[in-house]
Amino acid sequence: MQALVLLLWTGALLAHSSCQDSAGSPQEDAPAPDTTGVPMEEEDPFFKVPVNKLAAAISNFGYDLYRVRSGLSPAANVLLSPLSVATALSALSLGAEQRTESTIHRALYYDLISNPDIHGTYKELLAAVTAPEKNFKSASRIIFERKLRIKSSFVTPLEKSYGTRPRILTGNPRLDLQEVNNWVQAQMKGKIARSTQEIPSGVSILLLGVAHFKGQWVTKFDSRKTSLQDFHLDEERTVRVPMMSDPKAILRYGLDSDLNCKIAQLPLTGSMSIIFFLPLKVTQNLTIIEESLTSEFIHDIDRELKTIQAVLTIPKLKLSYEGEVTKSLQEMKLQSLFDSPDFSKITGKPIKLTQVEHRSGFEWNEDGAGTTPSPGLQPARLTFPLDYHLNQPFIFVLRDTDTGALLFIGKILDPRGI
Repeated sequence: MQALVLLLWTGALLAHSSCQDSAGSPQEDAPAPDTTGVPMEEEDPFFKVPVNKLAAAISNFGYDLYRVRSGLSPAANVLLSPLSVATALSALSLGAEQRTESTIHRALYYDLISNPDIHGTYKELLAAVTAPEKNFKSASRIIFERKLRIKSSFVTPLEKSYGTRPRILTGNPRLDLQEVNNWVQAQMKGKIARSTQEIPSGVSILLLGVAHFKGQWVTKFDSRKTSLQDFHLDEERTVRVPMMSDPKAILRYGLDSDLNCKIAQLPLTGSMSIIFFLPLKVTQNLTIIEESLTSEFIHDIDRELKTIQAVLTIPKLKLSYEGEVTKSLQEMKLQSLFDSPDFSKITGKPIKLTQVEHRSGFEWNEDGAGTTPSPGLQPARLTFPLDYHLNQPFIFVLRDTDTGALLFIGKILDPRGI
């Protein structure tokens, strides 16, 4: 990555062409580039820490999943917590024989990690990102077909590393749905609505990943400055949405000339941050930005952005998602899990992945820890005020600063909801 330089004395120029060259750009038929992460792991001490290296690997899986999911619904909002899906897949790999295990591990980028205890490290990562001060909850579960006899040699390491036990369906759709809903409510502390969709018949293996986040800014917004303002859905259509404002916001900023977007990072409590990607022109086609997203690129951004003062407006956001990511995973070279996998470490009966469900909730409002910026944040002096208005389609990334883990990613074409 090239160094940041001032551009017209208003901000920073963030060029990432060298990062793209090393990371590779995902192709339509191969969304998981084999080379992602290799140079950075050799050069950057951050990625030499086992938990951080694992976080980078599954985050790259997350960016792949997001790209495929976004491509399947180009005209709709996308909200994903890829970590919960990755956790379910990683846990399932405990029951896979070598061929099937390798398929899952390649999708999760484990083949680029020389870590003999990936599952033990995963336990450490989950503990780090779900600590109470993070305001982030994530849980995953493996659900099996009724009357399946499961080997204790699978259940024991599953419980040890992932803190969960598998669930065997009763065959009664109403009771099974009630049990799953009760589990989700318990894991998410009631933050995610109960599902009304019945458990489908014919399930062999169902993976469920759930997550919720309610952010708290390091510096809170003044609710008296929140007002209805225009959000440009595209060049012709606008809607009125509640927008939070701060005329003297302290944020970290860069202008990426290759991606034609303005990047801003806002700190959250608990060593978390949100990075926003805002195109210079109103557009719903965010593909060029999406293709650049990797753990290494985001890590570079985190190092290179410059602290400035800006006039900031940002929509209040409360989004939820419930649905399948089955098709997305099938397009990520995981089709064999649905066709003819080998899960003989789980049971002697042939079983296969049937469905992968994801439920998530995400919100931010004016809430914050303090009314003034942290004393250590000294903004660069600008010759005139910089504006950063999230009043048109944008992408955001919620990242755990300590580990670099991708916790949530969203494409917001309409902040009124999914």
